[in-house]
Amino acid sequence: MQLILASQSPRRRQLLSLTGLDFAVRAADIDETMDPEKPPFDEVARVSREKAMALPRGSDDIVVAADTIVVCGNEVLGKPKDPEDAFRMLSMLSGHDHQVMTGMTVACGDRVVTTTEVTKIHFRELTDGEIRAYIATGDPMDKAGAYGIQSGAALFVTGIEGDYYNVMGLPICRLTLLLREFGLRILEDTK
Repeated sequence: MQLILASQSPRRRQLLSLTGLDFAVRAADIDETMDPEKPPFDEVARVSREKAMALPRGSDDIVVAADTIVVCGNEVLGKPKDPEDAFRMLSMLSGHDHQVMTGMTVACGDRVVTTTEVTKIHFRELTDGEIRAYIATGDPMDKAGAYGIQSGAALFVTGIEGDYYNVMGLPICRLTLLLREFGLRILEDTK
């Protein structure tokens, strides 16, 4: 049996390592395009499921896959294409609440469980100068919604409702409970 994380994200690797479990990392190569006509909540779950199902695995291997998006109003914000796109996204988030949604799938054999975790984030008003300075750090460029709550964007967040680690890309508490349902022992008393 092998635990496999279907992601190259260093943040997801860091979070999964909190479980104390050994795991391998293999990226799933799928089309992550979401259907704009369907609810983001469902689409982010679908993408995570497709990632999990795309990886070859042994019959007793457990695959963990996740996909994270930011939703502001009716717009889904993925990773920015360039600094101008990051500026557009951060300007949209400035002074507004938004949701971070992570679709997460755990698969082993024929058993597949997919969930979506939602966290609400409150951003303060940002100046154009703050946004440009943050973009200049390079931090926003590989993150949904063009920000990392665990780094420079911590200066922008006035409140959070829900799982902090979900905003980083992996709702580790919910994942731990799911992995236990799949028979993995995490933080159990050895007596």
